[in-house]
Amino acid sequence: MAGFRALAREVRDPRNSVALRRTSLRKCLERFAPYGHRATWHHLCVRTGMRPGDRDPDPARLVAALTELEEAREVWLAYEAEFAARRRREKHDGVRQPGALDDWHRLTWGGCEVVRCADPETHPAAPLPQVLRQVIAAMEAPDEAASGCPVCGQDRMIWQGLAGRAWEPGPVCASCGIVVPRPVAAPGAPAMAGAR
Repeated sequence: MAGFRALAREVRDPRNSVALRRTSLRKCLERFAPYGHRATWHHLCVRTGMRPGDRDPDPARLVAALTELEEAREVWLAYEAEFAARRRREKHDGVRQPGALDDWHRLTWGGCEVVRCADPETHPAAPLPQVLRQVIAAMEAPDEAASGCPVCGQDRMIWQGLAGRAWEPGPVCASCGIVVPRPVAAPGAPAMAGAR
């Protein structure tokens, strides 16, 4: 099974067919998909002007989508390295159990569904690296974060049960569609609209 970097090389290789390059980009999302596989694919398509179902996209658009995904992955890998270093320091100081804020990292280990989107077609419009930086900053200093969504700043949340999902239900931003991490959304979370 090829890793992210090997698949990225396949996407960039002009000798490969467009179909293989597209498939390789989709396989990259099996290794790193911040919004979830379908929502991240939809986001990349919207940002680069591809149609999600297009089987013969412009290779330049595939490379543009890959570039954004790689930049976001670098942001995430830097966060994971900082997290690991902090946990080593804490263990050295005798703190063996991760704190409540670290539950988010445990649930998003590897970079899949870091910033889950409840609906694959509703996601932030901003570039992936920017969104990840905003969410990570909010997670690292939840008391200093503005109330509401750490990505778009809106304060209207919809509580969704997200039936059939492996992860917990939570507050979903009514504007950009992310499932707001609980340490950021509570306590003092903005008023929730009705569940759907």
